[in-house]
Amino acid sequence: MSDFFGDSNAGPGERVGSGDLLSMIDSKLNRKQFHDQHWEGSLADYLKIVEKRPEVARNAFQRVYDMIMSFGTEKYRRFKRDLVRYHFFSDPIEHGADGIFGLDRQLMQLVDVFRSAAEGYGTDRRILLLHGPVGSSKSTIARLLKKGLEAYSRTDPGAMYTYSWMLDEDAGPTGKSTEFASPMHEEPLMLVPVEARGDLLGRLNETYSKSGKHRGKIRLHGEVNPFCRKVMADLMAHYDGDWRQAVSHVKVKRLILSEKNRVGIGTFQPKDEKNQDSTELTGDINYRKIARYGSDSDPRAFNFDGELCIANRGLCEFIEVLKLDVAFLYDLLGASQERVIKPKKFAQTSIDEVIIGHTNEPEYKKLQSNELMEAFRDRTIRIDVPYNVRLDDEIRIYQKDFGTDRIKSIHIAPHTLEVAAMWAVLTRLEEPKKAGVTLMQKLKLYNGKSLPGFTEDSVKELREEAHREGMHGISPRYIQDKVSNSLVSAQAMEEKQVNPFMLMNELEAGLSHHSLITDDETRKHYRELLAVVMQEYEDIIKGEVQRAICADEDAIKRLCTNYIENVRASTQREKVQNKYTGKYEEPDERLMRSIEEKIDIPESRKDDFRHEIMNYIGALALDGKKFEYNTNARLYKALELKLFEDQRDTIKLKNLVSSVVDDQTQQKIDLIKKRMIDQFGYSDRSAADVLNYVASIFARGDAKGD
Repeated sequence: MSDFFGDSNAGPGERVGSGDLLSMIDSKLNRKQFHDQHWEGSLADYLKIVEKRPEVARNAFQRVYDMIMSFGTEKYRRFKRDLVRYHFFSDPIEHGADGIFGLDRQLMQLVDVFRSAAEGYGTDRRILLLHGPVGSSKSTIARLLKKGLEAYSRTDPGAMYTYSWMLDEDAGPTGKSTEFASPMHEEPLMLVPVEARGDLLGRLNETYSKSGKHRGKIRLHGEVNPFCRKVMADLMAHYDGDWRQAVSHVKVKRLILSEKNRVGIGTFQPKDEKNQDSTELTGDINYRKIARYGSDSDPRAFNFDGELCIANRGLCEFIEVLKLDVAFLYDLLGASQERVIKPKKFAQTSIDEVIIGHTNEPEYKKLQSNELMEAFRDRTIRIDVPYNVRLDDEIRIYQKDFGTDRIKSIHIAPHTLEVAAMWAVLTRLEEPKKAGVTLMQKLKLYNGKSLPGFTEDSVKELREEAHREGMHGISPRYIQDKVSNSLVSAQAMEEKQVNPFMLMNELEAGLSHHSLITDDETRKHYRELLAVVMQEYEDIIKGEVQRAICADEDAIKRLCTNYIENVRASTQREKVQNKYTGKYEEPDERLMRSIEEKIDIPESRKDDFRHEIMNYIGALALDGKKFEYNTNARLYKALELKLFEDQRDTIKLKNLVSSVVDDQTQQKIDLIKKRMIDQFGYSDRSAADVLNYVASIFARGDAKGD
């Protein structure tokens, strides 16, 4: 052993190194936590625990709800509606690996179902059906819930317990008892006879309700599984009805949920009908044990290892649930409404678990049209999981996989993921019924941007009129695939960068063989939306180039001061003193209008706008605040555009498209490029590409003007 853990006589870089690595590994392990998670004791020991902490006996729905709430919430208001963001769905367990963005309303509906079920209001007898288009994060929600339950069961607030039987049957030569675990990981309180449960639960719920931390009451449903019922009956007969003596064979132990170990977390997926039957849900006979126990109806000769059995106390996910054969759906009817399953040749067996399935649109439409499935429809709660229609949240989906913290070798130019997200969201939006509203305007309004003529009420109206918005369009998977293709393309490898043009070309090329687009009209519409996105991108980069050119803070301050002095004089009908001649002159109307026109202030409203600016400055002064050139967003934008117009000719940006650039112009261009790198995150190559492209736009505009 000393050779393995390290030896003081070992040469450098040999066994001592392995000892150091072992110490490093050991320092990350928590032995106390291991002991806590492997606690064992008698039923009497467990009753002491449950008396102090009744929450250890919560049912599956109560546990799921408490698990979600344990991660905290955040309340906010959007479009005159109060919303709640549950931090659990950002996946704090794995630092955002399965984080869900932009579905707060739908997740609120899901959590409300869990809360109602925790209270025992009836939704605990339903199947939760996540319904939506492909790639809308239905599977991610289910995976998060399973992951969360596993992690919660390892914590002290989420502690839960099960039991085993210590019996002399099959005792070896040492005479030690053999341990037989409860095959369905049942709650130890289920061993309490039905006639004694009322007083026990009454006492436990007194303590439980006083805590104020949990929902509903502690409830016990049904009886133990057939195997444990058989063991209990035999022990009661052996001890002549002495329940205490019978349960002295019970060993209670901490229960840690684990999908990999098939403990409390189950997953069921449709397969070929010939190779799958309903015993995969409820368990099957162990034919090797029939000869030993003499009957195939002896519970000791049965394997309670179906998905609904092993998922007891936790959650069972049904992937593409509506693709299951009808025989499987019959099992789900009893499992949801009556909370029982019917193993082969045994009586109905109680279960306590959350059953959650997910399905796509075609299968759900088939279910609605099938009159024979009326009972199943009646036992499901449908929760729509649409695509995201908020741009910022869509961008976060792609940044999770392709952000700068993950992609190191290739530079992803600014706005590359943004334009892809913009296009994806546009494909999911319904055409506004209100005249004069474009899809791009609708996208910006949904994203929280203020546009002239639109209020929160009008945005709310836009959302309410589009009932199926987000249930169609391009899936995030398509975008992720095309970003991946762009990253490994020959052009990206050569240039060490991916820019929006490369990605948009990839997005358009993929439309011709997109497996989910079946008609040319949709394909044409999506290509038109790519052109809309391209126009928006041009406006974005023109604005950035303009800001880079106008980054001279002193110049913009001087322009702002000059404008405000003239506006003050204009509104108060005074004259302005010329700094150079010292004479008093009329306010410079040409200067003021050249700035106001940049933000579309018409001649008829110029006086109103100027009074608004002066009132704004006065209000700031009353609050003890100072007006700066960038305090008012609209005025700041107008000043930037004016300064850009004044400086554009001196910089000769259009000369970039020619092969000859003088040294003075090149120095100015290099300065602009540096500002774009520092302010907006461009690389040297991507900044040069954007400057060239914007220069070509201005060159075309100047040519048209000539």
